[in-house]
Order: sequence, then C-alpha cells, then structure tokens
Amino acid sequence: MKRLAILCAGVLAIAACSENGNGKKSEPPAVPVTVAAATLRDIPVTLQVVGRSEAFESVTLKSRVDGQVDAVLFTEGQHVNQGDVLIRLDPTDFAARLQQAEATAARDEALTAKMRADTARYTALKERNFVSEEKVNDVRTNEATAAANLRASKAAVEVARLQLSYATIRAPITGIVGARLVFPGSAVKANDVALAVVNRVRPLLISFAVPERYLPQIRAVRQDSGLKVDITEPADASRHFEGTVRFIDNTVDASTGTILLKAELPNKDEALMAGQYLNVALVLDTLKQAVSVPSNAVQQGAEGNYVYVLKEDGHVDLRRVEALAAQDGFTAVRGNVKAGEAVVTDGHLRLTPGARAKVRDKAAGGKEDETSRATQPG
Repeated sequence: MKRLAILCAGVLAIAACSENGNGKKSEPPAVPVTVAAATLRDIPVTLQVVGRSEAFESVTLKSRVDGQVDAVLFTEGQHVNQGDVLIRLDPTDFAARLQQAEATAARDEALTAKMRADTARYTALKERNFVSEEKVNDVRTNEATAAANLRASKAAVEVARLQLSYATIRAPITGIVGARLVFPGSAVKANDVALAVVNRVRPLLISFAVPERYLPQIRAVRQDSGLKVDITEPADASRHFEGTVRFIDNTVDASTGTILLKAELPNKDEALMAGQYLNVALVLDTLKQAVSVPSNAVQQGAEGNYVYVLKEDGHVDLRRVEALAAQDGFTAVRGNVKAGEAVVTDGHLRLTPGARAKVRDKAAGGKEDETSRATQPG
C-alpha cells in the first residue's frame, strides 16, 4: 500500500509538471522588434541606369598652317574665355609673305592706274582720229588685264594676312583647357598635330541608354511635364544633381535594344567633370501621397513581398504588399497596409504570423509608444 501511494504521488507530480510545461509552450515569450509607422509621402517612380558625363562642347585645337611653336601661353587646367590667346607660332615667315604680297599689290595698283590713264588718253585721240579703233581696244584690254591682276594681288594679300593670323591660336569657346600637347620649338603641320583640348563643362551633358520598352512612357512624360533626371556619383550618393533630358536619339540600337538619351546638367560649381561614370535616376512618374514604409520593412518571400504589422494587441500580422517605388530609404507599397500602422523594421527572423512581439525602442514615435504599452506584460 505504501508503494502504491508513492507511485500515485509520482504520477500526479509528472502530470502536474506536464501541464505546467504545456502551459509554457502555449505562451512563448514576446519577440523584441523595432517598428516604424507607415506614412503618406510623394515617391518618384524612377528608372535606375548608369551614364557617363561628356563636355557640352569639346574642341581639339590644331594648327591651320605649317610652322614652329614659338610660345605656349596657357596653364594646364586653366579656365579660358573665348578669344584668349593660347599658342603662338613663329610669325616671321608669315609676316614676310604678307609684305611680299602687299608689295605686289602696290605694283599692280600703280600699273592699273597707268593703264587707266592710257585708256583715257587714247580714247581722246581716237575722237580726233589720231589713232585707230584697234589701238584703243588694245589699250582697254591692257587696262582690264591690269585690273584683274590687281584683284588677284589683293586676294593674295588677304591670304597672307590670314596665314599670319593663324600663327596666333585662340580659344574657340569658353571652358577649361587640358594638358599641353606641344612645347616651344615643336614643329607642327596644318591639321595634323593636336595642340590642346578645350572642354566646356558648364553646362554638362550626361549620356545614358534605356531599354526601348520605356520609350513610349519617356516620350509621354517629356511632352507633358519635362523629363527630369537625378544624378549621383557612385562613390558619394549623398550629393544629388538634377538635370533635364534634352536629347532622345532617333534610332534604337539593334544590338542592345536600348536608345540613347542625353540630359543637360547646369554644373555651375563644376563639381562633375567630363568622362565620369554616374548613376542616373530617370523620373518617369511621381506617386502622390502613397503609403510608404521603411525599405527594410519590406521582406521577400516565396509568394512575393510582405511586411509584418504590429497590432495593438501585441501580435503581428503578415500583410502581402507590392513594392511600387523606393527613394531615400522608403518604399511605396500597395496592399493591406494603412498610414499610421506600425510595421516591423528589425527582428523579422524570429517572427511568424500571429506571434507576440514587443517594441525594443521608440523609432516610430507616438504610435510605437501606444503599441509598446499594449505589449507590456501584466
């Protein structure tokens, strides 16, 4: 009997422990999470591509005459204005040719004046029948020949003067001059050796290619309100530069299925240079007052995107959503999420639909304070 009493007591104790254990499993501890409130905000719908900057104007300077470099008058990387003297060729030969042409023109001018006087004199003699008509015609022919030679001589003077002016090479545009490619004493030939490169970088052009399927939408937006782009550097995404699309190519690249676009960027402070690779966000539309959540609240599952919403009773609810657009760490979503609801931004790995959760900080302001109080024990 004594042994039977002990055995019954043990069975009852095991049953009690089992009941206690089952009670603990039915009430698991709340999962600590971080939450944030869903908000309403304007989110642009953007197409992210990689582009490259290029000078608005770029001129490679070459000599228009054969000669020898006499002086290089610019500093590498210098800002220059249109008309500034950059390089001088030795002008001695060109000046001598100009003097020779001017002398020839002066001689022909004197000869023309003599022929003109002879024509007048022989015409008067012909009126008094002292000379024949044939002689007058010969004199007039000589006058016309002299006048033609004078015009040719004057043209030669202009050519020599132009060649002398070509010995002074000026900046054709306002911009930044690059490295020195020739030095004093270098021999150059006409349209052969590059002397310097001048780039205009205010404004700056950003060229990029987009898939052809976006072309109808791009044209519609450009015609309606103008097509804007947001430019950032790959190494520093904190600085944003805004530009406007000015050019859409007239042909789709058959090999890539893309079309070339160019945006104009003011670049007033010259923060960007020609030739840089840049991140381009092409703004195709703007979602007005869309329900937005922090981007890290949106999770991806086998059936698509979802978020966990922390309800006032301290339990989480899984909501299926569609991510529409993202900017500055926020994602616009479409689905069963309303503005003001608390969405979980950290602690997803330990959550399941219907699980209890508690807020471990106050990242969502007043909404989280209310949720935190609702999830406190007791």
